[in-house]
Amino acid sequence: MIQAASRNDINECVNVIKQSFLTVAIEFGFTVENAPRFTAFATTEERLSWQLNNEGRPMYVYILDGKIVGYYSLAPQGDTECELNNLCVLPQFRHHGIGEKLLLHSFETAKKLGFSQMNIGIVEENQLLKKWYESFGFVHTKAIKYDFFPFTCGYMKRDLIE
Repeated sequence: MIQAASRNDINECVNVIKQSFLTVAIEFGFTVENAPRFTAFATTEERLSWQLNNEGRPMYVYILDGKIVGYYSLAPQGDTECELNNLCVLPQFRHHGIGEKLLLHSFETAKKLGFSQMNIGIVEENQLLKKWYESFGFVHTKAIKYDFFPFTCGYMKRDLIE
């Protein structure tokens, strides 16, 4: 079941995000030393609380047997675009369609909020993830190598109005 995250969910959301993104960090050799700003290492209760309470960022969780096993948020980028942030599923619950359900929910939520385009940033080297997003209509727009990351940031977009 997908539902809006509440203030009481923040701690559990942080844990889900960190655990989920840690598998990417391990796979690609990211550490707190070489990538301290990577999601697995930089997500905190303070940051998520700020995004929820001060930015009013929509946040959603996937609940299974009373436990949060998936998460995403939307960050407005102007009047017509939003960014999908931290879409994730705990490793032990992957490959059961939860990520797809969260992604499809994010499309509907963004449309209801009046957005016509969704953007996302990914680890460019993660070709499996890139192909997964492409299968849902995302188009790769650019790749940028930042000095503070040991990887290339890939950017993708998807029109929400068919």
